[in-house]
Amino acid sequence: MSTTYTDLVKQTFYFPQEGFDTRDGYLTFNGLDLKQLIDKYGTPLKISYLPKIGMQIRKAKDMFAHSIKKHRYEGKYFYCYCTKSSHFSFVVQEALKHDIHLETSYAYDIDIIQKLYEKKKINKEINIICNGYKQKTYTSRIARLLNTGFKNTIPVLDNKEELDNYKRSVKVPFKLGIRVAAEEEPTFPFYTSRLGFRAKDILEFYVDHIEGYEHKFQLKMLHIFLNKGIKDDIYYWSELNKVINLYCQLKKICPELDSINIGGGFPIKHSLGFDYDYQFMIDEIIRTIKKSCKAAKVPMPNIYTEFGSYTVGESMAHIYSVIGQKVQNDREIWYMIDSSFITTLPDTWGIGEKFLMLPINKWENDYQRVVLGGITCDSHDYYDSEEHINEVFLPKLNGEDSKEPLYVGFFHTGAYQDQISGYGGIKHCMIPSPKHVIIEHDRNGKLVDWVYAKEQSAQSMLKLLGYM
Repeated sequence: MSTTYTDLVKQTFYFPQEGFDTRDGYLTFNGLDLKQLIDKYGTPLKISYLPKIGMQIRKAKDMFAHSIKKHRYEGKYFYCYCTKSSHFSFVVQEALKHDIHLETSYAYDIDIIQKLYEKKKINKEINIICNGYKQKTYTSRIARLLNTGFKNTIPVLDNKEELDNYKRSVKVPFKLGIRVAAEEEPTFPFYTSRLGFRAKDILEFYVDHIEGYEHKFQLKMLHIFLNKGIKDDIYYWSELNKVINLYCQLKKICPELDSINIGGGFPIKHSLGFDYDYQFMIDEIIRTIKKSCKAAKVPMPNIYTEFGSYTVGESMAHIYSVIGQKVQNDREIWYMIDSSFITTLPDTWGIGEKFLMLPINKWENDYQRVVLGGITCDSHDYYDSEEHINEVFLPKLNGEDSKEPLYVGFFHTGAYQDQISGYGGIKHCMIPSPKHVIIEHDRNGKLVDWVYAKEQSAQSMLKLLGYM
């Protein structure tokens, strides 16, 4: 019986598959020669493969276009990028190449909008959806955008008092959205999201505070976001139908209302066993909205999405070397990596997130169950299970191939990890941030790689801590 790692993968999954294959005994990622990059830059290493961002955007836009045509849907579709997933300029600017719009969540996002405009990466026609619970620093920046001609900026009201800030500071007619508070899953310790209005309060709020002021501001959008994402289950369809029914009621007294924003929530591949029918879900969303609007005899709304993880998540990989093996008892074998999960992939310990994990080399070695350990002194710095199974299997470390360490890659890590861990700051146990390499197309369409950030130095951290 064959027990190589190659056999394990091919017996468990369809392999090769989109984005992953092997070449000359080494794993490739979207066709990239990972061994060549490791030889050039070393480990630990972060790789951002920017072309994947455009591939994701085109895929979603094509599927929505197909569904709109198939169902003869009468509204338009708008793809927004959720900036909080990754604020890096190279990410946002790459996404903007594909005719998208932006969603913000905090005051400083508006400063990014201004910089993008100054660099002529956007114009004042772009849709900017402003979400979140807003302090004065945020509402004042939104007002500045509106007053300087960004007419498609839509502040989405999170509470009843927020509108008063815009009444005082915005000097031009403007558009509004309202976020509908979603019911949370039964596993949550509370019933209703802290974000948005209670659904039963929205009609009354519209009549009391918006109706009759159409010359100053107009309600254009209802917004909903579900923390668990867009999934084919009773919970999702129940919450979606709630906002659709509310739209139909409001539309009859608010002719200006013309859009539903269903937020983000498309999942990304965190396992070779990933199976999600994007086109089916889009078809059902389009069909459900159309059916309800036809029954209520109201026009079909435009549909906005705010895909963050879906846009950028699959564009990044983290690569580590296994620098040692420890056998601590009869059942557990530890592979120690040359970095830390707490500092580089904080979701793995913070919320138990699983990423797509594969070895880069030694695919023809036998495999064994292991636990991956980081080099901090924290007992939580480990990774012991994959999404499809509560175990981790990796090639054995044979003595005869000790000249080259085992390289392990964590893929589709591009969303939130740098924001949560604090890019360039002080990390747990002062473990340095790894070298960050960007891979993109140059003006001639050729792939080029360059260093965005070197490995964090001791001097840079000592300066932050006040020692220099």
